[in-house]
Amino acid sequence: MTVEGPLATPEIGNCYGEAELARLPAAHPAVTADRIGVLLVNLGTPDAPTSRAVRRYLAEFLSDRRVVELPSLIWQPILRGIVLAVRPRKSAKAYREIWTSEGSPLAAITRRQAKALQASLGGDAVVAHAMRYGSSPIADGIDALLAAGCRRILVAPLYPQYCAATTASVSDAVQAHMARLRWQPALRILPPYHDDDRHLEALASSLGRAIGGLDFVPDTIVASFHGMPERTLHLGDPYHCMCLKTARRLGEVLGKTVVPSFQSRFGKAKWLTPATDMMLEALGREGRSVAVIAPGFAADCLETLEEIAIRGREQFLAAGGRHFAYIPCLNDSDVGMDMLTALVRSDLSGWL
Repeated sequence: MTVEGPLATPEIGNCYGEAELARLPAAHPAVTADRIGVLLVNLGTPDAPTSRAVRRYLAEFLSDRRVVELPSLIWQPILRGIVLAVRPRKSAKAYREIWTSEGSPLAAITRRQAKALQASLGGDAVVAHAMRYGSSPIADGIDALLAAGCRRILVAPLYPQYCAATTASVSDAVQAHMARLRWQPALRILPPYHDDDRHLEALASSLGRAIGGLDFVPDTIVASFHGMPERTLHLGDPYHCMCLKTARRLGEVLGKTVVPSFQSRFGKAKWLTPATDMMLEALGREGRSVAVIAPGFAADCLETLEEIAIRGREQFLAAGGRHFAYIPCLNDSDVGMDMLTALVRSDLSGWL
């Protein structure tokens, strides 16, 4: 794991004044100035669009008890015996549809976001990035910031809406690594920003600019969020409510109706509705012109670029739809990075 900011150099730290530093024995480890670190975290991605790489990634991802809330004795035989025997090949094919010269779009965009955030923050903080699953694990990101002299760290899960399967899982991984550290840094975690005015205005600006460049005027704007089993709502997860609020508030900023839906259903359980695929098919049958935005994703990934922009488009047009446009995520766009920088600076208040 590398950090975007310069590495720490031996300087006077908070524990020592110049006189104390001068009296340190020659073999004493270098004393560094305390610094502030920011760790951007997203979900993760396979290392390659191959069945083997996808199987390794899915085995970790789907073994997280935050993601699949079934007893291990029940779920692991299903995962190992059925899911990992079938799904990796299908998912690898989907990844090949979107793979770039930089590798996985999610990994490439997250790297660019970290680099852009470092440029915006300058010397105020050191920025690193990590993934919850797969390569670039959270533990490595924390260790890299500690090695750079960071004694105060803001962990920023790039999930606008809180969900136990995403935000809480990041917190779990952070705390698990913290439990192994003898000298723990001060820690903050960026809260959800689903209804933050800066986020909504960035989404509206991005959407307006994209629609302005289309050769048609959409009569329907769909906000597609990642789906979750419906039982999570009844168990108290605020994700569903936050998604609906994002769509409603975004519509208010735009002065247009934004229709929420939920994608990526998996398994036989009842999931949050309405389902994006079913909605797109219904809108297609009505001959609509549609623009789809994914305001639950900070960076484009398999679920947006393949599931919506490719398969969703095909399904919509095959059903009779007139025009379809997928609007990219904020990614590392200027408006997106201005928003992210503002959020991070707000949560570094008192440290900067």
